[in-house]
Amino acid sequence: MISVENISKSFASQTLFEGISFRVNQGERVGLVGRNGHGKTTLFRIITGDEHPDSGTITFPRGYRIGYVRQHLDFTEETVLKEGLKGLPEEEQLNHWKVEKILDGLGFSSQDMQRHPEEFSGGFQVRLNLAKVLVSEPDMLLLDEPTNYLDITSIRWIERFLLAWPHELILITHDRSFMDKIVTHTIGIHRRKIRKISGNTSNYYAQILQDEEIYEKTRINDERRRKDIELFITRFRAKARLANMVQSRVKTLEKQEKQEKLEKIKALDFSFQNTSFSAKYLATISDISFSYDQELLLIRDFSFSIAKGDRICIVGQNGKGKTTLLKLLAGVLKPQKGSITYNPNVKKGLFEQTNIASLVDSRTVEEEILYSCDHVDSQLARDVCGAMMFEGDNALKKISVISGGEKSRVMIAKLLVTPANLLLLDEPTNHLDMESCDAMLAAIDSFEGAVVMVTHNEMFLHALAQRLIVFQYQYPYLFEGTYHRFLDNGGWGDKDAPLKRVRKTPGAEKPGERLTKKELRRRRSEIITERGKVLSPLEKSISNLENMIDLNEKRLNQSIDLMQSASQSKDGPRIAELSQTMHNCQTVIDRLFDELEETTSRFDAQKAIFEKKLEELE
Repeated sequence: MISVENISKSFASQTLFEGISFRVNQGERVGLVGRNGHGKTTLFRIITGDEHPDSGTITFPRGYRIGYVRQHLDFTEETVLKEGLKGLPEEEQLNHWKVEKILDGLGFSSQDMQRHPEEFSGGFQVRLNLAKVLVSEPDMLLLDEPTNYLDITSIRWIERFLLAWPHELILITHDRSFMDKIVTHTIGIHRRKIRKISGNTSNYYAQILQDEEIYEKTRINDERRRKDIELFITRFRAKARLANMVQSRVKTLEKQEKQEKLEKIKALDFSFQNTSFSAKYLATISDISFSYDQELLLIRDFSFSIAKGDRICIVGQNGKGKTTLLKLLAGVLKPQKGSITYNPNVKKGLFEQTNIASLVDSRTVEEEILYSCDHVDSQLARDVCGAMMFEGDNALKKISVISGGEKSRVMIAKLLVTPANLLLLDEPTNHLDMESCDAMLAAIDSFEGAVVMVTHNEMFLHALAQRLIVFQYQYPYLFEGTYHRFLDNGGWGDKDAPLKRVRKTPGAEKPGERLTKKELRRRRSEIITERGKVLSPLEKSISNLENMIDLNEKRLNQSIDLMQSASQSKDGPRIAELSQTMHNCQTVIDRLFDELEETTSRFDAQKAIFEKKLEELE
């Protein structure tokens, strides 16, 4: 646990916080909230010793270890697994399985673990840093926006990991639903002060709102009383018989502390410009395929349509093709097979994370917005600057001097002045704080056109998604339904999902439906294709687990050979660990075989029904 006492910190003319104090007690998982630029990351750096406070102290128990995921990348080992092993305490260097388990949860395959760390993207390299911190099992874990580098399946894994975390934790994240599932307490930096409450962010913001309402009512009442006293003094100062009463009120006025009106906190306040669209469908995507490598298709024979008012969310693991699909829809890339046909009246608006590279460093924020569309004038550009928290002289800042988060806001601002009836959004909440995420959610919800969005934010998925494009198996598939329904139907297949998955079988007839021979054949073909998609990952999982058992058997035999001499008797615990790992793998294999058998039977039964109907028609 730690104790923070009267910490103050300023940079130049900006005061981040002054005289703040709080404690993190044993076993508490604390969410740290506050607007961007209010000092959350600076507080982390003060706790780790990377920054020094202007005043105040932080007290730790003797030998207390802090685990903090640093953005600096410095890898010295030849494989991901060996680099991960560096995080283990010295006495646990043989426990490879602990590192493998965490790397697997963070999205590294068994093959990835044998690759060099520098072969991976920056996001995966930060995941490796995260894995090294997690396996070190520090007394306190500091996580600053961990979900920015994780896909949705890894986020769900780390959520379960942190819920089981036995030590202290302080978490910064813009993902409100992720934080609320994990934390036991919330600490907020607000108006340069700090406050800690029991419960999640909803409790914290409700308490702040209540306190500020009480403060403002009290301030107004005190101001009214002050004016009444001042009026009394002015009217009766010259009355000798009321001199004592006047003097008493003068003393009262001197003792009364004047409360300042609360400064209005700046917040994002915006809406997208909708241009009218009367047709039913905006686009038809027919049998598209795409790959960067001829041997590895990302998208194969994929079809769907975008209807007026649609809310389609693209979800799945990183590196599977989510952003690629969005680029195909935007026309940035062309499908190698198939077609994407848009209604002539469609106006697209694209937000892509990597697009910040398109900003011109020599331009100001205002100029970037001004030059984004022909119809934008100086007044509109200034208004949008204000909506995106670039008020006054901040609108005249050069792109070269603003932060990555501010550049993302400039990209959103450019999208705001672009009339559109189809928004294509690639993780628009990255680099936004919690309040700004709320504003983004409201703006998307009120947009009259269609939205196709890549996101891993489950709050957005629950609130917005009407249909899902899921990158879960080898190729993407369309799920017709909400995110809640997707999870009910087996979802991501993680251990908190129902064991028996209930998937919608393609080609299933509706009650009373009569099908032609052509339609029956088409639906039978769909069943065969979907059967391969569903069974392939199950069979692959079983194969990987069987390989793991073989590997552990070899390690076990090596340890048993060593046990022949009494000097090597310390290998006993290792043998027990390997045996337990093999037992766990076999348990999962048995479960997967049950699921494989059940799924195969279901698809084969459906296929047999259509074949029987075909025979009857013929």
